[in-house]
Amino acid sequence: MRQLQFETSWDRALADQDRQNIKRIFNETKHLKDSAIFCSPIREAINHNEDLLVTVLVHNCTDYLFTFMNTRLLYSIGGEVIADKVFTLPALTIPPEVSMPWTFIFPKDSYTPQITFENGQLEILKKIEDYQEGIIT
Repeated sequence: MRQLQFETSWDRALADQDRQNIKRIFNETKHLKDSAIFCSPIREAINHNEDLLVTVLVHNCTDYLFTFMNTRLLYSIGGEVIADKVFTLPALTIPPEVSMPWTFIFPKDSYTPQITFENGQLEILKKIEDYQEGIIT
């Protein structure tokens, strides 16, 4: 069964209300296995630099360590892609059968401005077959 983990800096800095919200989302999704790696939305925001911040719970339902090395992410609302970026995040390593929260930052030039960014879905474009064949680490 999947477990919830927090990256060390998240674990230290996370407010109690946010931690409870993440635990609630985890409990609602921990039995889902609709794909090998998938994300559950937590929140979206625009920061002072006009970057789009997309916070999700990343679920690794595989038997493989999941890393974000040259990993393309798409953020869609109502089926329309509004953000597209390749991420390399050495600090984000998700062990097998673990769910972990993370905020992905899409710079101003990597997304289409919207009235609202709510109800979106973050998609990870990395195939688990690549892990199984040792192509991607």
